[in-house]
Amino acid sequence: MFKAIFTNSFGILLSRILGFIRDLLTASALGANIYSDIFFIAFKLPNLFRRIFAEGAFTQVFIPAFARTKHKAVFSVNIFLTFLSIILLITLIVNLFPALFTKAIAVGFNAQTITIASPFVVINFWYLPLIFTMTFLSGILQYKHHFATTAFSTALLNLSLIGALLLSRNQEESVIVHYLSFGVVLGGVLQLIAHIIAIYKLGLMKLIIGGVKYLRVKSITIRQDTKKFRKNFFPAMWGNSTAQVSAFLDTLLASFLMSGSISYLYYANRIFQLPLALFAIATSVALFPKIARYLKNGDDIKATQNLAKAFWFLAFILTASTIGGIILSQEITWLLFQRGEFHESDTQNTMAVLQMYMIGLLPFGLQKLFVLWLYAKELQMQAAKIATISLVTYITFALLFISPFGVAGLALASTLGGFISFFFTIRTFGIKNFFAILRSKNSIYLGVGALLFTLLLLSIHSYTIHFII
Repeated sequence: MFKAIFTNSFGILLSRILGFIRDLLTASALGANIYSDIFFIAFKLPNLFRRIFAEGAFTQVFIPAFARTKHKAVFSVNIFLTFLSIILLITLIVNLFPALFTKAIAVGFNAQTITIASPFVVINFWYLPLIFTMTFLSGILQYKHHFATTAFSTALLNLSLIGALLLSRNQEESVIVHYLSFGVVLGGVLQLIAHIIAIYKLGLMKLIIGGVKYLRVKSITIRQDTKKFRKNFFPAMWGNSTAQVSAFLDTLLASFLMSGSISYLYYANRIFQLPLALFAIATSVALFPKIARYLKNGDDIKATQNLAKAFWFLAFILTASTIGGIILSQEITWLLFQRGEFHESDTQNTMAVLQMYMIGLLPFGLQKLFVLWLYAKELQMQAAKIATISLVTYITFALLFISPFGVAGLALASTLGGFISFFFTIRTFGIKNFFAILRSKNSIYLGVGALLFTLLLLSIHSYTIHFII
C-alpha cells in the first residue's frame, strides 16, 4: 500500500512543484487583475465538469463496477463511449453558447468582460474530452495497480503551461491568456498520449480492442452491470459535484468583490491543495482499489486494518501541514508569489484566505479517506446526502461571511462545510469503528507532537516576519 502511496505522492509532488512554478510565472506576468481572473474562470469551467464527470464520480463508481463485472472489456468500452458522447455534446453546446456559460460562472462580470472571456472559455473547454479519456484509461491502470503514469502525467499539463508563459513573455495580457488557453489543450493531449502508451505497454490494449469488437454482440450480457453502474453513478456524481459547486459559488460570489478576489482564492487554494493532494488524495487513490477488492470478497477486517494505517499516516502529516500552513501563511505566500505584478497587498489578501482554508485541511483530508469506504461499499446515495448537507452549510455561511470578512469569509465557509462533511461521513462509517481506530498510543503522540511543532514554528515565525516586513 505504502509503495503505491509513495508513487502517487512523488508524482503529485513533481506536478505541484511545476504547478507552483507555473503559478509563480502567472502571478508575475498577470498579477491579480481582470485578465488573471478571466483565465482562471476559463480554466475553471472544464475543470468543474472534469471533476464531476471524470476524476470524481466516474472513477469511484467505475473501479468497483469493473472489479465486479465478468465482461470487463465490453462493459468498460460501453461505459466509455456513453460518457464520451455526453461530454462531446456538452463541449459542442459550450462552443455554441460560450457567453452564456461564462456568465453562469462569473455573474459579477460586466458585459464587456464576458465578451473578452468567452473565446478563452471555448478554447479551454476542449480539455474536458481529452482528460475524460485519460481518466477512463487511468481507471483501468489503477485496477491493475499501476499508478505511476497517472501520478506523473499531470506534470505534462504544468510543463505545457510553463512553456506557454515563457513563449508569451513581455506580450500583452490578452495574448498571454491566449497562450495559456492553448497550453491547457496541449497539456491534455500530452496526458492522453502518456496513458495510451502505458495501456499499450501493459498489454491492456487488447481489452479495449476486444470491447469495441464485441460490444454489439455482447451488449445484452452487460445490461445488469450497466444498469447498476448508472444507479450508483448519479448519486456519486452529485456527491462529487457539491465540492465543485462550492468552488463554482466561490468564484461567483468573489466576482462581486474587488478585482483580484478570484485570483486570491485561486492562489490560496493552490497552496491548500498541495498537502491535500500530496497526502490525502494520493493515499485515497492508492488505497481505493485494495479496499474495494477486500470488501467485495467480504474481508472487512483487512479492509479496516489498511484504513487504520492510512488514517494515522494522514493524521500526523496533515496536522503538521495545518499548523505550518496557518503559522507560516504570510511567509509561504510571500516566497511563492510576491514579485512582478503581485504586490504586498496581494500577499496580505491571499494570506488571509489561505489561513481560512488551512483550518479545514485535516477534516477535508480524512474525509477523503473515509468516504472511499462508502464508495467501495457502493453507498453512493449516503455519500450524496452527506455532500448535500455540506453544500447547504457552505452556502449558508458564505452568505453570512462575505459581507464582514470579504473573500476570506468564502474560504472560512468552505472550511466549515468540510467539518460538517467529515462528521456525517464518520457517523455513516460508524462512530464505534472510528473510536476503535482512535484508541491507540498514536493519539498521545499526535497531541504532544502537535504542541511541540507549534512552539517550534512560532519561534521561527517571530524571526522570519521581521525579514519580510
